[in-house]
Amino acid sequence: MIMQIDDLKKIIRKHTLANALKYNGIANKSAVISKVISEYPEVKKYMKTLLFEMDEILSEINTLGEEKIREELEKDFPEMFKEKEKIERDIFAFLKIDATKPVITGFPPGPEKYPHIGHAKACLLNYLLAKKYNGKFILRFEDTNPNLVEEKFYNIMIENFKWLGVEWDELLYASDFMEMFYEYAEKAILKGKAYMCFCNDEDIKLSRSEGKECIHRNQSVEENIKYWHEFPKYEEGKAILRLKIDLNHQNTTMRDPTIFRIIDTPHARLKNKYRIWPNYDFQNAIMDSYSKITIRLRSKEFEMRNELQRYIQEILDLTPTRTYEFARFNLEGVESSGRKIREKVNNGELIGWDDPRLTTIVALRRRGFLPDAIKNFVISTGITKSESTLTWDDLIIQNKRILDKIAKRFFMMYDFEKVIIHDAPYQKLKIRLHPNNEQYGFRDLEVENEFLLQKSDIKDLREGELYRLMDCLNFRKINNVFKFDSIDYDIFKREGKKIMHFLPAYGNVDVEILMNDATMIKGVAEHNIRYLKVGEIIQFERFGFCRLDSIEKTGEKEVYKFWFTHK
Repeated sequence: MIMQIDDLKKIIRKHTLANALKYNGIANKSAVISKVISEYPEVKKYMKTLLFEMDEILSEINTLGEEKIREELEKDFPEMFKEKEKIERDIFAFLKIDATKPVITGFPPGPEKYPHIGHAKACLLNYLLAKKYNGKFILRFEDTNPNLVEEKFYNIMIENFKWLGVEWDELLYASDFMEMFYEYAEKAILKGKAYMCFCNDEDIKLSRSEGKECIHRNQSVEENIKYWHEFPKYEEGKAILRLKIDLNHQNTTMRDPTIFRIIDTPHARLKNKYRIWPNYDFQNAIMDSYSKITIRLRSKEFEMRNELQRYIQEILDLTPTRTYEFARFNLEGVESSGRKIREKVNNGELIGWDDPRLTTIVALRRRGFLPDAIKNFVISTGITKSESTLTWDDLIIQNKRILDKIAKRFFMMYDFEKVIIHDAPYQKLKIRLHPNNEQYGFRDLEVENEFLLQKSDIKDLREGELYRLMDCLNFRKINNVFKFDSIDYDIFKREGKKIMHFLPAYGNVDVEILMNDATMIKGVAEHNIRYLKVGEIIQFERFGFCRLDSIEKTGEKEVYKFWFTHK
């Protein structure tokens, strides 16, 4: 080999320490291997050796803790330490917030669907911004369109945002401020800034498109006030209240937009108390000012509406709100349209809003993604106006770094055969529930000479080579018969070819695992999973992380049902 084994170990250790320091004491194997290969490309010829040494070093370093990792890195590899110790850029620095003045932020979702990871980003950014400056964070439901609002989504959103770790100082419902909206509407009319319009939808669309006034645009203030007071008596669709701005404005949202309309659909909270409802821009501008929001971060889809909302605040003598619109990110291959998701749920293409293929908060939570991982992920996407497409891997890496530290380990088989390892002794094994944390304790497995092995592992066994059942024994394949060799790991370490997991042939538990593509895997797992609680996230060795979703009992039969999180 061109490179000496001691040199290889030193390089692996250097990059493992640096990666572990960057990510809270837990190094990512794939990232470290990539760094090692980048530094010494020739090592690709000896991947087996690299992987073997990598496992040894990674296992040790991930148990050290951040303080010891920092000390060793600074002592032995100071150049890496300095690189990793660069001060992380404050993601909010570019906003140039004046910390001497009160900071009030808010997040105003519409209670119309299950919130997804895009909602999580907007909510978390505003919450974290307020928290950073010891300010105030307001959660406000924008619920002034009875056609869209559904009662269940108020609590669903509250529960989801609480689960993400968001704490609000005030909870508001825009629909509680209807009388205030009416007062400001009348103020706009009296200032000659709004008029009642009786045109049909097609004429209004044509007027805005061609920049031509309708006959109602030049009604007197007195006429408009009269029609405004009569408004509640009209039929739905008969009239609207519009702002009088500029029908030739370059920003189409400024072309005499509707600010009030009649909706007879009963409201989720207020039922039939009101018929005249403000549109999004009008109530949003007023509520931001009423709540004294100083700055609000929101996705770029609202950018064109910013000018209109500031105009509304200006003509009504309200305090203007500062907003910053950031680009939405798209997760590759994931449907994010609420309308399309609803259609697919209704026609059976998706199992529900928590389908594992979705990035709704309920789906991510049910799969086993953690709040801190989601927070770290959305922060890592930054606050930029440049659109980006991310992959599941970008989210998974954040979750894995946390789960690696806390998830208990168990054995599971789903495509297996029973084998006999001749002359294998009876053993009562004590295996760590977590490889790097003795405080988790141990799990017991009783074995003798009959085992369950994955078919893929059996297929790879070669005549005469030494193999190991993880934490159990060493064996060889001799004349197509499996024979016990030894127990000590040190013997395997000198000449062994592969370590594989296993199960005792008897006493296992039936499991079903819903995969991330909504397919189902059926198998068996060790009896120790009976000590798990529903909701617990564990790792099935050499398979991946899974969350226990339910335990189904039929007579004496028990099936433990899991949702696959990720590898």
